[in-house]
Parts: sequence; C-alpha cells; structure tokens
Amino acid sequence: MRIIGPDELVFGVDDPAACHEFLTDFGLAAGDGGRYEALDGTCVTIRERGDTSLPPPLRTASLLRQTIWGVEDQASLDAIEAELSKDRDVTRLADGTLTCQDPCGFEIAFRITRRRKLDLPAEMINSPGARPGRAPNVIGANEDAEARPRTLSHIVYFTPDMEAMSRFYIERLGFVVTDRFTNTGPFLRPRANLDHHVLFMIQTPEYMQGLEHLAFHMQGPTELMLAGSRMVRKGYESFWGPGRHKFGSNWFWYFNSPLATHFEYDADMDLHDDTWTARETAMNAEASQMFLFENVEKWSPGGPPSKG
Repeated sequence: MRIIGPDELVFGVDDPAACHEFLTDFGLAAGDGGRYEALDGTCVTIRERGDTSLPPPLRTASLLRQTIWGVEDQASLDAIEAELSKDRDVTRLADGTLTCQDPCGFEIAFRITRRRKLDLPAEMINSPGARPGRAPNVIGANEDAEARPRTLSHIVYFTPDMEAMSRFYIERLGFVVTDRFTNTGPFLRPRANLDHHVLFMIQTPEYMQGLEHLAFHMQGPTELMLAGSRMVRKGYESFWGPGRHKFGSNWFWYFNSPLATHFEYDADMDLHDDTWTARETAMNAEASQMFLFENVEKWSPGGPPSKG
C-alpha cells in the first residue's frame, strides 16, 4: 500500500479567528473552506466545533476531528479499502475518499494525494574541505527571507492502546518501524515515503487521547530558526526548542497553539529505506534530543539587549 503521508488534518475549533491568526503567522496560506496550506498543498483545515459536517469528536479535549492520509495511486486506495473492510465500516465518498476509524477511534481517511510536487532550493552551506554551497557574494544570513512551511511532515498521537494501534498501522497499512522508544511507541514511515517518520505514537491514559503535535518541514535549520524567532516576537509561546532530535535527526521548534495541540517546525530529517535496522532505547531527556537551546533576546557585547 503506497501511502505517502498526512495530506490534511481537520479540526473543530472554539475560536476560528485566533486559529486563523496563528496559522497564518505560522506561515500557512489561507485558502477556501478553512484550509491553511503549506507550499505543496498539504494543509490544516479548521471549522467551528459545532459544524455538523465534521466527523464526530474524540471523547477527550482534543480538537482533532480527522487525519486524511495521501496515497500514491488508485490501486493503493483500492487495496486499503479491501483490507480495512474486513473488520470495520469503510465509507467511500463521492470524490473517492475512504473514511473509517482506527482501533482507538481516531477518524481517518485515505485519498489519492493532492500534494503538489515541489522544485525548490535546499539550504546551502559553505564547509571547509567541501565544494562551496553558496557562490561568492551570495549572503547566507537574510533576516528578511521568506520562511514558509514546505510540507506537512508528521503527526504524533496520544493513544491508550499502543499495541492495537501499532498492529493496525504496521500489519494492516504497511507502515515500517524505523526506531522505537521502549514502552512508549514506534516511529513509523509508510511505504511511499523515506522520511524517518510520518507517524509517532505515545502510550497515554485514555483521557489524554488526541493529537500531541503536528509538524511541517522547513527548508533547513536556518529557515526553522528564522520562522521560530518570528513567532516568538509575535508573542506566541515556545513549548520546546529550538533543538535537534536524535531519532530522525530533525531540527525542531514547537509552539503552543489555539488548536489545542503543538505545532512544530522541523528541518533536515533522516531518510531510511528497507535496509535500515530499527534502533530502540528508553524514553528520556537524553534520548529525545541531541541538544536543546534556549531562545533569549538578542545581545551585543558592550550594548543593551536588543528588542528586535
């Protein structure tokens, strides 16, 4: 089954105006129907909590209503329908999208991906002993540069039944374990994506079930730091970061949001194929990041802290 990754996350929210402000400040482009898009068209969609067109909510405080997975082709969609129809109700909508629930009651859907192919430059660096990434006189530090999320990277579920969820996504949908935190959960990538993970799950009590965070890939670490610094200056609360994870190697910076979940900028994630051997370690602060920074006001020797 050629699943690529999350195409769209749908929320039922209490304050659409606050969510609009956050999502556009985060760098997503507002579109029709409450959609907020990354550069490739992957998106977050918001509607008011009481909107009757939304799938039913979880029995917790989570505002997530549906995770829509993008697949590579019609054959993959048909294979998913045949497999999941064996033991649960699967509905095919008029546009071909399949909807159902996973073992813990998360509303999920599958469709042929709507993401657009990107052809954009990577972050370029100059490193001694290597061919220059930037030509002479090309500046690497541009405080006015645009910093836009490129694609919806991954999601993290809080789930009360890790074993059932793991079996479902691995055995039924073909996800591959890349790494694992013992007694916490696996990092999973689907067959049509080499990213270290598009799904991670954390074992929690039932009352905590929901979406712990979602992440968008940025061009690179510099763009991540620029975007995160802009969020801080706009008054948003940093939750974790900036830093760099060990499993996945991705740089990260998480922010609190009015969507009752954390939003992460990430950059430079590892890629893995079927020759990779999964690692496992206990979940602790040492294992979860290689290093962690603290964001502070700008400073200059001999001068007062900068407010800009």
